[in-house]
Amino acid sequence: MATAEQIKALLKSHADRDDQRFYSIALQVAAKEARQGHHKLANELKALVESSQKTSKLGVAVQSPTPLKKQPAGELKGLLDLTPASVRKNELVLSVDISTRLEQVLLEQRQKDKLSQFGLLPRRKLLFTGPPGTGKTMSAAALATELKLPLYTVVLDSLITRFMGETASKLRLIFDHIKQTRAVYLFDEFDAIGTQRGAQNDVGEIRRVLNSFLLFVEQDASESIIVAATNHSELLDKALYRRFDDIICFEKPGQEQIKQLVENRLSMFDTDQLEWSEISTTAKNLSSAEITRACEDAAKEAVLSHKEIITSSLLIRAIERRQTGKK
Repeated sequence: MATAEQIKALLKSHADRDDQRFYSIALQVAAKEARQGHHKLANELKALVESSQKTSKLGVAVQSPTPLKKQPAGELKGLLDLTPASVRKNELVLSVDISTRLEQVLLEQRQKDKLSQFGLLPRRKLLFTGPPGTGKTMSAAALATELKLPLYTVVLDSLITRFMGETASKLRLIFDHIKQTRAVYLFDEFDAIGTQRGAQNDVGEIRRVLNSFLLFVEQDASESIIVAATNHSELLDKALYRRFDDIICFEKPGQEQIKQLVENRLSMFDTDQLEWSEISTTAKNLSSAEITRACEDAAKEAVLSHKEIITSSLLIRAIERRQTGKK
């Protein structure tokens, strides 16, 4: 039968309405029963999961996590990109500190009316910093999903133009939309416009954009959530920091996060026999995205080799290839 941990995980995924995780754990239970010779029960569990998945795909009792919106048109076309947001907070593998701070943002947003009674405002202007692949963009998507808001990504290539004054006017259009339409707005690769003024490679138009952004973000009193994300916090102008309600520094995963990433991505396989200490050591300094891709590489190799389990040696080889690719 299912282990105590699997039962707890099933209940938690059900409470979080995380159908994908629920199905994955149920299939793990079915696989375990099959290995113990309980083939009838295993087949019944598998059939129930498949039937339920088909029902979900037909749209029965399933709701979109965010309101349906159209892509921006007119002058905003090409400046804002409506991005599908379906990331749940329990899908994020982050440190306890970062998870707690994101939970605080969600709590304040959900209780913003209560805060307003005491003249308080919820956190809504956030700066995410850290190496690539550490969960900054996914966290912005998770905020949108959990708050049932659309997620708009600012297209910086279209925003920055070579015509003097035009970029600032485009930025004003974006902040007008932020005021009119409550949503999560992601300024990804924010260092493209937030570079320190006076730097050696300082470009006049970029300096004007930064000055405009500082003015607009300070004046913004909307109910939207603004998230700026950068891989290069050292390049940002110091004046930016005091414009944000919270600055969250994302890090590469530690030992516990590495194990959770592997278990999440390989939930369809038996991972009970993996050598976690060796895997964690080999995966050190890889980002969450790189570890996830290594798991996918190992899973594909196992499936194509007609294997039902992921061995430590197989996964470590996949991780080592990712480490080599970084050099």
